[in-house]
Amino acid sequence: MSGSRDPWLLTPGPLTTSIETKRAMLHDWGSRDDDFIQVNAEVRDRLVELAEGGGDFTCVPVQGSGTFAVEAMVGTLVPRGGKLLVLINGAYGMRIAKICDYMGRAYATYETPEDMPPEVAGIDAMLDADPAITHVALVHCETTSGILNPVEEIAAAVAAKDRRLLVDSMSAFGALPFSLRAVPCDAVAASSNKCFEGVPGMGFVLCRTAALEAAEGNAHSLSLDLHDQWRAMEGNGQWRFTPPTHVIYAFHQALEEHAAEGGVEGRNKRYVENCRILIDGMKALGFEPLLSDNLQAPIIVTFRMPGDPNFEFQGFYDRLKDRGYVIYPGRLTVAESFRIGCIGRLGAEEMRGAVAAVGDVLAEMDVANGSP
Repeated sequence: MSGSRDPWLLTPGPLTTSIETKRAMLHDWGSRDDDFIQVNAEVRDRLVELAEGGGDFTCVPVQGSGTFAVEAMVGTLVPRGGKLLVLINGAYGMRIAKICDYMGRAYATYETPEDMPPEVAGIDAMLDADPAITHVALVHCETTSGILNPVEEIAAAVAAKDRRLLVDSMSAFGALPFSLRAVPCDAVAASSNKCFEGVPGMGFVLCRTAALEAAEGNAHSLSLDLHDQWRAMEGNGQWRFTPPTHVIYAFHQALEEHAAEGGVEGRNKRYVENCRILIDGMKALGFEPLLSDNLQAPIIVTFRMPGDPNFEFQGFYDRLKDRGYVIYPGRLTVAESFRIGCIGRLGAEEMRGAVAAVGDVLAEMDVANGSP
């Protein structure tokens, strides 16, 4: 690897973090200590404020990855006698359907290719045809491809049909504009280690308080019961079970840095510039992005595999890692591909360095260009 630094993580998460966020984990805290309880409360309040949730929403954190938060959201807020319509255009929509299989919740799916967003007309038709559907689940930014799904448009359509919306905004919340005033929904799930640039180990769900109050007894799991977790935190400020203390302190620091950068607007500006540098540089090397500009979120970019017979992905990946850049394999069914992320504690210099490293590796592999 280049020098002695950690590699730059050009992935959808976990991500490169700041040295200050890392340093925030160099101490130990008691989970019942007043200082820790105060930090936990500040994190919860800030997240609701960032989403403009006002007094109608509360933040319920859970231990584990983002998937833990998504499963907690579905299992707590969809009644056992309810039915979920899962909008799928990638692996994370499919994961929500798999979660329903495990917990025994009834569901239907509306699936489009990974490079196409769901169409409101198709959603309307399914909701009209099946009055048993009580809830709809949407992935805001589907990192299988990097596509940005039209969350406001879909939310309005779901609300017009008097159904409840659940949003997996794991790879978007904190960097892409999202207001609970503009997006009618019952819950939004995200995590500490994506666009907020914290470390892995904690997910959270912003829940409409009225929906959470009505959800008592729904959950399929003690540890993933958002209602019970919320009641405990509202009562004494504490987690029911051992909290990820170091992760929460790192997240608190990451939120300070997020605010100092200008909040969502500032974070978005850097990621948009990272994405532009990446796409322009890769196109100059012959690579073809999967998505058109109007569908591409500034989170992660999918590129089609080069057609040159000398190109071999694992060798490409390993050579980039040796130069200090870690990318991500593709997960598409529509095309052979790989992905390069734009998020984490990275800026223009690191993105230009990544593109230059790709050019060097192509030359080393005797690949003429990245054209499919």
